Amino acid sequence: MKTRAEEIVKDKMLANDAFSQWLGIEVLELKEGYCKLSMRLRDEMTNGFKIAHGGISYSLADSALAFASNSYGRQALSIETSISHLKSVKISDELIAEAKEISRSNKLGIYHVTISSNNNLIADFKGTVYLSSREWE
Repeated sequence: MKTRAEEIVKDKMLANDAFSQWLGIEVLELKEGYCKLSMRLRDEMTNGFKIAHGGISYSLADSALAFASNSYGRQALSIETSISHLKSVKISDELIAEAKEISRSNKLGIYHVTISSNNNLIADFKGTVYLSSREWE
């Protein structure tokens, strides 16, 4: 039986998220305030140096933030994000994003997302979300 978080993320969010589907994102682990995702870097995701375009790791982290912050059942929207790219990623490398809740109040949530590849930290992302009063149905 699916948890409420899985119903929201897999059945409602990811099922309707064409970009995350194009990225090839797979949900590895999910619970309230936490999400772990994976994806593999493809040729069309690289820049002129044949390494991952910065937007790819950013997008993976953004999806992890969205899934972790919406996992409680209230609709959450990002209002501020930042990323530091630490290492390059090459074609066929697998990326793992792990989003952890740092703080959550009635209106705001703060999350930390790490992205790794081959057991190396490749990006560090921080996101703040606004927690709306709307519930996922």
